[in-house]
Amino acid sequence: MRYFDLHCDTITECWQKECHLTENSLQVDWSRIQGWEAYAQCYAVWLPDSLHGEEAFNRFCAVADRFSQEMERNSGKLSPNGTYFAPKEAANRWYGLLTVENAAALGGKVENVLEFAARGVKLCALTWNGENELGRGVRAPGSGGLTDFGRLAVRAMEENGIYIDLSHASPELFWDAVRLAEKPVFATHSNARALCAHPRNLTGDQFNAIRDSGGLVGLNLYTAFLHDDPAKASVEDLLRHADYFLNHGGENALAFGADWDGALPEDFPVPGLEGLPELRQRFVREFGEEITEKIFYQNAANFFQDLL
Repeated sequence: MRYFDLHCDTITECWQKECHLTENSLQVDWSRIQGWEAYAQCYAVWLPDSLHGEEAFNRFCAVADRFSQEMERNSGKLSPNGTYFAPKEAANRWYGLLTVENAAALGGKVENVLEFAARGVKLCALTWNGENELGRGVRAPGSGGLTDFGRLAVRAMEENGIYIDLSHASPELFWDAVRLAEKPVFATHSNARALCAHPRNLTGDQFNAIRDSGGLVGLNLYTAFLHDDPAKASVEDLLRHADYFLNHGGENALAFGADWDGALPEDFPVPGLEGLPELRQRFVREFGEEITEKIFYQNAANFFQDLL
């Protein structure tokens, strides 16, 4: 079993609840991956929309510090390119990549991009649901895309090896960022709006733009992004979203961004999900081994191959 996940909120939860990544009551811990051939997880520093300025930047530093401590206490070594790696067993390895969910974490200072890069940040969502110094999130009222500061921040992040995540972007911000970006863009944890009308999901044109940029889209397991009536969401809906993206040319652009520890337990993950190995078998039956391996690991591993 090999698995690469583009988004979870677990390290933020570990910081808030003072627990460890090795073993906890959360949805991600390393005790559950024994025997897997490879496991790569992007750990997001999440910020609520209420935080701005120095308070937001200090929150980022605190959670990023916790990420480093958790990795180092478990023999994780920071590579020169900012990715943590640790061998668990002879045939089992894991990787930890730091990301940011809500670029309010910059504290309104573009020079803090350098701090992001120094701490190994690889992906950054420009907004969460609301509005910040960079622009408008998908739930913010009004209209408008990237601010002047947002444009400066996007350029600075790309110059420092940080890719742009548009999972929470308003439509205007999404297209502003796509036009501005010179590197691949991501939607780390979004599904298809054609199948579930939640505004956090991607239109066909948005998916195509990410695919054409060379970026990746991560399938989200949150029920509200799978079915218009979340109470009716099932694993079959997840397969439908995957099939939709595959039919839009997404064979090399589709991955997982499950959103572990990013929603209330009663709403996540999708009912009927026994575990990732079992889910993988469902994908194999539906799409075949080659495409399943791409979605579960290879597409993301190919993109980040210089880090792994």
